[in-house]
Amino acid sequence: MFLAGIITGILISLGLVFLLAPKLMFSVSESKYDFATTKALIEKATPENKWSMPHQYDLQATMKKHGFDVKAVTVYSICKPDIAVKILGADDNRHISAMMPCRIAIYEKADGKTYIARMNAGLLAKLLGNEVNAVMGDAETGSEKILEQVIKK
Repeated sequence: MFLAGIITGILISLGLVFLLAPKLMFSVSESKYDFATTKALIEKATPENKWSMPHQYDLQATMKKHGFDVKAVTVYSICKPDIAVKILGADDNRHISAMMPCRIAIYEKADGKTYIARMNAGLLAKLLGNEVNAVMGDAETGSEKILEQVIKK
């Protein structure tokens, strides 16, 4: 009976992780503005907050080149070098570079509204340890500051 209880508990826990983890891994917020205005405000706020935007991806245009028609989607890669160097400068943490730079996706849905999606860096940081936790926490705080003027509360 005891063993059955432990196994049942483990199975329920694993089931919850598989159901909830995908929703917890990303933060999605509705924008107060249309797609073009949301893009313009984020592009303006990024350097104002001393972040850089090394890459911008127009996924709608990319898909169109391959014969597919999708609603507007733009993904920004944003970076703050004084935060990034804390990960990239340490051999033990350099594998975290697979999640760098920070990404922000802006997209439209069929409801006509614009949404902003990004990785839940705070949650991931908690899973990765103390030093990485602090660095990713700083990155999350900074990127959320860039988004605060467009996110609908």
